Amino acid sequence: MHSRITNSSRFVFLVFTALAIVSVSTYSQTSSPTPTPVPVGRTADVFTTYDPGTLKKGEFTLSRAVTYFDPNAQTFHLQSRLLRREVSYRVIVPPDYDESASKFTRYPVIYLLHGLSGHFDNWTDKTGLAAYEFNYHFITVTPEGADGWYTDSSSVPKDKFESSIVKELIPEIDKKFRTLPDRNHRAIAGLSMGGYGAIKFGLKYHDMFPMVGSFSGALDAPLRTQESPNLRPSINSVFGPEGSMTRADNDIFALIQSASPEKTKMFPFIYLDCGTEDPFFQINRDFDALLVEEKISHEFRELPGNHNWQ
Repeated sequence: MHSRITNSSRFVFLVFTALAIVSVSTYSQTSSPTPTPVPVGRTADVFTTYDPGTLKKGEFTLSRAVTYFDPNAQTFHLQSRLLRREVSYRVIVPPDYDESASKFTRYPVIYLLHGLSGHFDNWTDKTGLAAYEFNYHFITVTPEGADGWYTDSSSVPKDKFESSIVKELIPEIDKKFRTLPDRNHRAIAGLSMGGYGAIKFGLKYHDMFPMVGSFSGALDAPLRTQESPNLRPSINSVFGPEGSMTRADNDIFALIQSASPEKTKMFPFIYLDCGTEDPFFQINRDFDALLVEEKISHEFRELPGNHNWQ
Protein backbone atom coordinates (compact mmCIF):
# COMPACT_ATOMS: atom_id res chain seq x y z
CA MET A 1 0.00 0.00 0.00
CA HIS A 2 1.30 3.43 -0.91
CA SER A 3 -0.10 6.34 1.06
CA ARG A 4 0.52 10.06 0.64
CA ILE A 5 -2.33 12.15 1.95
CA THR A 6 -2.04 15.95 1.99
CA ASN A 7 -3.90 18.17 4.43
CA SER A 8 -6.16 19.33 1.63
CA SER A 9 -7.49 15.81 1.09
CA ARG A 10 -7.77 14.54 4.67
CA PHE A 11 -11.49 15.33 4.78
CA VAL A 12 -12.21 12.97 1.90
CA PHE A 13 -9.93 10.27 3.29
CA LEU A 14 -12.12 10.14 6.41
CA VAL A 15 -15.23 10.06 4.29
CA PHE A 16 -14.00 7.30 1.99
CA THR A 17 -13.12 5.24 5.06
CA ALA A 18 -16.70 5.64 6.25
CA LEU A 19 -18.17 4.94 2.81
CA ALA A 20 -16.02 1.83 2.50
CA ILE A 21 -18.08 0.45 5.37
CA VAL A 22 -21.16 0.78 3.18
CA SER A 23 -19.58 -0.87 0.16
CA VAL A 24 -18.34 -4.20 1.55
CA SER A 25 -21.09 -6.52 2.64
CA THR A 26 -19.56 -8.47 5.51
CA TYR A 27 -16.84 -8.04 8.10
CA SER A 28 -15.83 -11.02 10.24
CA GLN A 29 -18.98 -12.90 9.21
CA THR A 30 -21.25 -10.12 10.42
CA SER A 31 -23.93 -8.25 8.55
CA SER A 32 -22.99 -4.97 6.96
CA PRO A 33 -23.19 -1.88 9.16
CA THR A 34 -26.52 -0.16 8.86
CA PRO A 35 -27.47 3.00 10.72
CA THR A 36 -30.62 2.95 12.81
CA PRO A 37 -33.39 4.13 10.46
CA VAL A 38 -33.68 7.89 10.69
CA PRO A 39 -37.10 9.46 9.99
CA VAL A 40 -36.79 12.88 8.39
CA GLY A 41 -36.02 15.43 11.06
CA ARG A 42 -35.70 12.88 13.89
CA THR A 43 -32.72 11.83 16.00
CA ALA A 44 -30.86 8.54 15.61
CA ASP A 45 -29.65 6.86 18.78
CA VAL A 46 -26.95 4.42 17.76
CA PHE A 47 -25.42 3.10 14.59
CA THR A 48 -22.93 0.27 14.22
CA THR A 49 -19.73 0.21 12.23
CA TYR A 50 -16.53 -1.82 12.08
CA ASP A 51 -12.88 -0.87 12.34
CA PRO A 52 -11.38 -2.21 9.08
CA GLY A 53 -7.98 -2.52 10.73
CA THR A 54 -8.98 -4.76 13.61
CA LEU A 55 -12.37 -6.00 12.33
CA LYS A 56 -13.83 -5.06 15.70
CA LYS A 57 -17.39 -3.92 16.10
CA GLY A 58 -18.06 -0.45 17.41
CA GLU A 59 -21.24 1.41 18.27
CA PHE A 60 -21.47 5.17 18.22
CA THR A 61 -24.16 7.41 19.59
CA LEU A 62 -25.14 10.38 17.49
CA SER A 63 -26.47 13.32 19.40
CA ARG A 64 -28.32 14.42 16.29
CA ALA A 65 -28.64 12.73 12.92
CA VAL A 66 -31.19 14.03 10.49
CA THR A 67 -31.93 13.73 6.82
CA TYR A 68 -31.66 17.37 5.87
CA PHE A 69 -34.09 17.27 2.95
CA ASP A 70 -37.20 15.19 2.77
CA PRO A 71 -37.02 12.59 -0.04
CA ASN A 72 -38.66 14.88 -2.57
CA ALA A 73 -37.00 18.19 -1.75
CA GLN A 74 -33.47 16.86 -2.13
CA THR A 75 -33.91 16.03 -5.83
CA PHE A 76 -32.79 18.60 -8.39
CA HIS A 77 -32.78 18.66 -12.19
CA LEU A 78 -30.05 19.57 -14.63
CA GLN A 79 -31.14 20.92 -18.00
CA SER A 80 -28.32 19.33 -19.96
CA ARG A 81 -27.45 20.62 -23.41
CA LEU A 82 -24.88 17.87 -23.90
CA LEU A 83 -27.34 15.09 -23.01
CA ARG A 84 -30.19 16.93 -24.76
CA ARG A 85 -32.54 16.21 -21.89
CA GLU A 86 -33.25 16.83 -18.24
CA VAL A 87 -31.40 14.63 -15.75
CA SER A 88 -31.90 14.39 -12.00
CA TYR A 89 -29.43 14.48 -9.13
CA ARG A 90 -29.65 14.55 -5.36
CA VAL A 91 -27.86 16.73 -2.85
CA ILE A 92 -27.26 16.32 0.88
CA VAL A 93 -26.03 19.40 2.69
CA PRO A 94 -24.70 19.68 6.27
CA PRO A 95 -27.36 20.08 8.98
CA ASP A 96 -26.20 23.63 9.70
CA TYR A 97 -26.25 24.69 6.04
CA ASP A 98 -29.19 27.10 6.49
CA GLU A 99 -28.52 28.22 10.04
CA SER A 100 -28.04 31.97 10.32
CA ALA A 101 -24.46 31.73 11.63
CA SER A 102 -23.43 29.55 8.71
CA LYS A 103 -25.03 31.30 5.76
CA PHE A 104 -21.66 32.53 4.55
CA THR A 105 -19.85 29.24 5.17
CA ARG A 106 -18.64 27.34 2.12
CA TYR A 107 -18.24 23.57 1.96
CA PRO A 108 -16.21 20.93 0.13
CA VAL A 109 -18.14 18.59 -2.18
CA ILE A 110 -18.10 14.84 -2.74
CA TYR A 111 -19.70 13.36 -5.85
CA LEU A 112 -20.96 9.77 -5.50
CA LEU A 113 -21.61 7.75 -8.68
CA HIS A 114 -24.06 4.83 -8.88
CA GLY A 115 -23.54 1.48 -10.60
CA LEU A 116 -24.89 -0.19 -13.73
CA SER A 117 -28.70 -0.48 -13.81
CA GLY A 118 -28.80 2.07 -11.00
CA HIS A 119 -29.86 5.68 -10.72
CA PHE A 120 -29.06 8.94 -8.96
CA ASP A 121 -31.15 8.06 -5.88
CA ASN A 122 -29.38 4.75 -5.09
CA TRP A 123 -26.91 6.17 -2.58
CA THR A 124 -29.61 7.93 -0.56
CA ASP A 125 -32.23 5.17 -0.81
CA LYS A 126 -30.07 2.07 -0.37
CA THR A 127 -27.57 3.21 2.27
CA GLY A 128 -27.54 5.21 5.50
CA LEU A 129 -25.53 7.92 3.78
CA ALA A 130 -27.03 10.87 5.66
CA ALA A 131 -26.27 9.28 9.03
CA TYR A 132 -22.74 8.26 8.06
CA GLU A 133 -21.77 11.72 6.97
CA PHE A 134 -23.59 13.65 9.67
CA ASN A 135 -20.48 14.79 11.52
CA TYR A 136 -18.62 15.84 8.37
CA HIS A 137 -19.22 19.30 7.01
CA PHE A 138 -19.46 18.85 3.28
CA ILE A 139 -22.01 18.67 0.49
CA THR A 140 -22.73 15.35 -1.21
CA VAL A 141 -24.03 15.12 -4.79
CA THR A 142 -25.32 11.92 -6.41
CA PRO A 143 -25.62 12.37 -10.22
CA GLU A 144 -27.60 10.35 -12.74
CA GLY A 145 -25.36 8.27 -15.00
CA ALA A 146 -27.89 5.83 -16.53
CA ASP A 147 -25.97 2.87 -18.00
CA GLY A 148 -23.52 5.21 -19.69
CA TRP A 149 -20.30 4.20 -17.90
CA TYR A 150 -19.65 7.90 -17.22
CA THR A 151 -18.29 8.08 -20.75
CA ASP A 152 -19.18 9.95 -23.93
CA SER A 153 -20.83 7.17 -25.94
CA SER A 154 -19.30 5.99 -29.20
CA SER A 155 -22.70 5.11 -30.68
CA VAL A 156 -25.29 7.45 -29.08
CA PRO A 157 -24.28 11.08 -29.73
CA LYS A 158 -26.52 12.50 -26.99
CA ASP A 159 -25.14 10.21 -24.26
CA LYS A 160 -22.20 12.36 -23.18
CA PHE A 161 -22.16 11.32 -19.55
CA GLU A 162 -18.51 12.23 -19.01
CA SER A 163 -18.66 15.70 -20.51
CA SER A 164 -21.98 16.50 -18.86
CA ILE A 165 -20.66 15.86 -15.34
CA VAL A 166 -17.42 17.78 -15.90
CA LYS A 167 -18.76 20.68 -17.96
CA GLU A 168 -22.35 21.04 -16.72
CA LEU A 169 -23.09 19.38 -13.38
CA ILE A 170 -20.01 20.44 -11.39
CA PRO A 171 -20.29 24.09 -12.53
CA GLU A 172 -24.02 24.03 -11.68
CA ILE A 173 -23.32 22.72 -8.16
CA ASP A 174 -20.66 25.38 -7.62
CA LYS A 175 -23.12 28.04 -8.78
CA LYS A 176 -26.21 26.80 -6.94
CA PHE A 177 -24.64 25.83 -3.60
CA ARG A 178 -22.08 27.40 -1.28
CA THR A 179 -19.17 25.21 -2.31
CA LEU A 180 -15.42 25.65 -2.11
CA PRO A 181 -15.02 25.50 -5.91
CA ASP A 182 -11.42 24.40 -6.20
CA ARG A 183 -9.48 21.17 -6.60
CA ASN A 184 -8.52 20.85 -2.94
CA HIS A 185 -12.15 20.70 -1.85
CA ARG A 186 -13.72 18.39 -4.42
CA ALA A 187 -13.65 14.57 -4.52
CA ILE A 188 -15.42 11.84 -6.48
CA ALA A 189 -16.15 8.20 -5.69
CA GLY A 190 -18.46 5.47 -6.92
CA LEU A 191 -19.75 1.93 -6.74
CA SER A 192 -19.15 -0.69 -9.45
CA MET A 193 -19.65 1.18 -12.75
CA GLY A 194 -19.34 4.33 -10.68
CA GLY A 195 -16.05 3.14 -9.20
CA TYR A 196 -14.63 2.83 -12.69
CA GLY A 197 -16.04 6.25 -13.56
CA ALA A 198 -14.63 7.94 -10.47
CA ILE A 199 -11.08 6.68 -11.03
CA LYS A 200 -11.30 7.60 -14.71
CA PHE A 201 -12.38 11.15 -13.82
CA GLY A 202 -9.45 11.41 -11.42
CA LEU A 203 -6.93 10.31 -14.04
CA LYS A 204 -8.32 12.36 -16.94
CA TYR A 205 -9.14 15.46 -14.87
CA HIS A 206 -6.45 15.35 -12.21
CA ASP A 207 -6.61 19.14 -11.95
CA MET A 208 -10.16 18.84 -10.55
CA PHE A 209 -9.83 16.19 -7.82
CA PRO A 210 -7.20 15.57 -5.12
CA MET A 211 -8.73 12.20 -4.22
CA VAL A 212 -10.94 9.58 -5.88
CA GLY A 213 -12.54 6.40 -4.58
CA SER A 214 -13.81 3.12 -6.00
CA PHE A 215 -15.95 0.57 -4.19
CA SER A 216 -16.24 -2.82 -5.96
CA GLY A 217 -15.21 -1.08 -9.15
CA ALA A 218 -15.74 -2.57 -12.62
CA LEU A 219 -12.31 -1.26 -13.50
CA ASP A 220 -11.78 -3.15 -16.75
CA ALA A 221 -15.00 -2.14 -18.50
CA PRO A 222 -13.38 -0.85 -21.74
CA LEU A 223 -11.34 -4.07 -21.97
CA ARG A 224 -14.39 -6.35 -21.96
CA THR A 225 -15.57 -7.59 -25.35
CA GLN A 226 -17.53 -10.84 -25.80
CA GLU A 227 -17.78 -12.14 -22.26
CA SER A 228 -20.00 -10.87 -19.43
CA PRO A 229 -23.50 -11.07 -20.96
CA ASN A 230 -24.95 -8.77 -18.27
CA LEU A 231 -22.44 -6.04 -19.07
CA ARG A 232 -21.97 -6.53 -22.81
CA PRO A 233 -24.94 -4.55 -24.21
CA SER A 234 -24.07 -1.35 -22.37
CA ILE A 235 -20.30 -1.79 -22.81
CA ASN A 236 -20.57 -2.34 -26.57
CA SER A 237 -22.96 0.58 -26.94
CA VAL A 238 -20.78 2.98 -24.96
CA PHE A 239 -17.26 1.88 -25.90
CA GLY A 240 -17.86 0.49 -29.37
CA PRO A 241 -16.21 -2.52 -31.01
CA GLU A 242 -12.98 -4.07 -29.85
CA GLY A 243 -10.03 -1.84 -30.69
CA SER A 244 -12.12 1.35 -30.90
CA MET A 245 -10.65 4.73 -30.00
CA THR A 246 -13.29 5.15 -27.29
CA ARG A 247 -12.09 1.98 -25.58
CA ALA A 248 -8.46 3.12 -25.77
CA ASP A 249 -9.19 6.64 -24.51
CA ASN A 250 -11.13 5.38 -21.47
CA ASP A 251 -8.96 2.44 -20.39
CA ILE A 252 -7.75 3.44 -16.91
CA PHE A 253 -4.90 0.91 -17.06
CA ALA A 254 -3.64 2.50 -20.28
CA LEU A 255 -4.10 6.01 -18.88
CA ILE A 256 -1.64 5.13 -16.12
CA GLN A 257 0.79 3.13 -18.23
CA SER A 258 1.07 5.88 -20.85
CA ALA A 259 1.50 8.71 -18.36
CA SER A 260 4.86 10.42 -18.02
CA PRO A 261 6.55 10.46 -14.60
CA GLU A 262 5.68 14.16 -14.31
CA LYS A 263 2.00 13.51 -14.99
CA THR A 264 1.93 10.52 -12.65
CA LYS A 265 2.92 12.81 -9.81
CA MET A 266 -0.16 14.92 -10.53
CA PHE A 267 -2.64 12.05 -10.21
CA PRO A 268 -4.99 12.20 -7.22
CA PHE A 269 -4.73 9.89 -4.23
CA ILE A 270 -6.71 6.74 -5.12
CA TYR A 271 -8.76 4.75 -2.62
CA LEU A 272 -10.22 1.41 -3.72
CA ASP A 273 -11.72 -1.62 -2.06
CA CYS A 274 -13.41 -4.83 -3.16
CA GLY A 275 -14.98 -7.84 -1.46
CA THR A 276 -13.12 -11.12 -1.80
CA GLU A 277 -16.23 -12.85 -3.22
CA ASP A 278 -16.89 -10.05 -5.71
CA PRO A 279 -16.56 -10.97 -9.41
CA PHE A 280 -14.46 -7.80 -9.83
CA PHE A 281 -12.05 -8.81 -7.07
CA GLN A 282 -9.21 -9.93 -9.34
CA ILE A 283 -9.31 -6.87 -11.57
CA ASN A 284 -9.14 -4.68 -8.47
CA ARG A 285 -6.08 -6.62 -7.34
CA ASP A 286 -4.56 -6.18 -10.78
CA PHE A 287 -5.18 -2.44 -10.67
CA ASP A 288 -3.65 -2.24 -7.20
CA ALA A 289 -0.55 -4.04 -8.53
CA LEU A 290 -0.29 -1.48 -11.34
CA LEU A 291 -0.53 1.39 -8.87
CA VAL A 292 2.22 -0.18 -6.79
CA GLU A 293 4.39 -0.69 -9.87
CA GLU A 294 3.92 2.91 -11.00
CA LYS A 295 4.36 4.24 -7.44
CA ILE A 296 1.01 6.02 -7.47
CA SER A 297 -0.24 7.06 -4.05
CA HIS A 298 -3.19 4.90 -3.07
CA GLU A 299 -4.83 2.58 -0.58
CA PHE A 300 -6.41 -0.78 -1.43
CA ARG A 301 -8.58 -2.77 0.98
CA GLU A 302 -9.95 -6.25 0.48
CA LEU A 303 -12.41 -7.78 2.94
CA PRO A 304 -15.09 -10.51 2.83
CA GLY A 305 -18.04 -9.43 0.73
CA ASN A 306 -19.92 -9.85 -2.55
CA HIS A 307 -21.15 -7.43 -5.21
CA ASN A 308 -24.33 -6.12 -3.60
CA TRP A 309 -25.68 -3.11 -1.73
CA GLN A 310 -25.61 -4.89 1.62
